[in-house]
Amino acid sequence: MAPKTTSESEREVWGRSKTLTRPNKRSSWKIAKDLPTSFLYAAKGIGYAFSTQRNFRIHVGFALGAFGLSFFLGLNQTDLAIMALTATSVLIVELLNTAIESVVDLAIGKRFHPLAQIAKDCSAGAVLLASISSVLIAVLLLLPPLLKQLGI
Repeated sequence: MAPKTTSESEREVWGRSKTLTRPNKRSSWKIAKDLPTSFLYAAKGIGYAFSTQRNFRIHVGFALGAFGLSFFLGLNQTDLAIMALTATSVLIVELLNTAIESVVDLAIGKRFHPLAQIAKDCSAGAVLLASISSVLIAVLLLLPPLLKQLGI
């Protein structure tokens, strides 16, 4: 039996992260033996999204900017909690979008399939809706204190 070779796209994905193991070692089937290991796997997922997904980095930047402005304007705890929930929801949906796109790419490779397009488009649409909602909530929470601060 010939040794298993990886495709160009697999080599590209595995080359992005030095912490990931080679695909034929079947590390995806490993089960975390303890809670710290589970957190490590989760951190690797967040790190992967941050290092490879431009939109994830953009969402993180906007969230940090919104929180900086929130603290500067002295938003109350309830408003900060709402901001945290909405910003986090966008990041969660972006992580799920990345996971869905990765699984679809794994399943179909470089071929086109209309169902793959639907899965990718719907997950991207979910991110778009979460982002629009988050911006709307940020505007509703930040605009009144900002206008007050500017004397308008």
